[in-house]
Amino acid sequence: MKIAFFDAKPYDKPSFEKYGKKAGVCFKYFETKLTEDTVYLAKGFDGVCIFVNDVANSKVIDALYEMGIKVIALRCAGFNNVDVKHALSKIHVVRVPAYSPYAVAEHAVAMLLTIVRRIHKAYIRTRDFNFSLANMTGFDLHGKTVGVIGTGRIGQVFIDICKGFGMNVLAFDKFPNQGLIASGKVKYVELNELFENSDIISLHCPLTEETHHVIDKTALEKCKKGVVIINTSRGALVDSEALLTAIKERKVGGACLDVYEEESDFFFEDLSGHIMDDDVLARLISMPNVIVTSHQAFLTEEALENIAETTVNNICSIIAEGKCPNEVCFKGGEIGDCKTGKCF
Repeated sequence: MKIAFFDAKPYDKPSFEKYGKKAGVCFKYFETKLTEDTVYLAKGFDGVCIFVNDVANSKVIDALYEMGIKVIALRCAGFNNVDVKHALSKIHVVRVPAYSPYAVAEHAVAMLLTIVRRIHKAYIRTRDFNFSLANMTGFDLHGKTVGVIGTGRIGQVFIDICKGFGMNVLAFDKFPNQGLIASGKVKYVELNELFENSDIISLHCPLTEETHHVIDKTALEKCKKGVVIINTSRGALVDSEALLTAIKERKVGGACLDVYEEESDFFFEDLSGHIMDDDVLARLISMPNVIVTSHQAFLTEEALENIAETTVNNICSIIAEGKCPNEVCFKGGEIGDCKTGKCF
């Protein structure tokens, strides 16, 4: 079977070639993203494989359907860039629900430690043989309260790491994890209480209509002065302009951003020789208490292997059987993984 692989990067190919050859899946790699303008590239293929910044809206889905495309294979967990409702009964949509929760959770903690202990500043100083400790004072994580929004696989790993540091954990999730409650590791609270009492807030939830801009002007006003915001999930969970304003007003003490709501025009590309058109992103990057990484939390050897293996298995299941446990569907007013295998 032939799969059109969009937004391909050099680090994608080794793992996908390895598992693709074993399963008889042939990938054609396109560096361009899937959009309404590039969808024609999928003609003659059995399916498409896409990533977080590809676009599979209703027009793209209709075009793929007319071409006879059977599956849209997301090589990521999130699917907010796919019109799943429109795809129902037309094209199967599959995803990788858990490639490496450790990769993302560990990256979130790495960013947190970097910002609170000024590691990024120390690195730059010592390369200039400047060994002054002026303005380098950080704070202990031990005893601090971290608010975790989203307690799925990644959120749980992040909580375990935070507990290892001796932190107190407040959590919010639409569907609280009973195991976490029974363990006594966390205290589930409403969002307002989490905002008001957290020294650090970390986002580990999917992007939905409910979670869009969950961190906005109103939320930030409720937070403690000096709060640290961490986002390794989806950019639009945070209102970037509101965050920038709160940083300038000294309300937010630090921000660790691996994602950005307008990232599709910038992330994964080398723009070092270009003028940055996005004033908000440029201002955020210029702030001394902000760390921005370009959606790299997932990028570990283990995660890349898991992503490729699961994606290939998903594609094979759909093509051979017409169903897959990792299929995303819209049934009964809810969007989520298929429970019945009867989405068509």
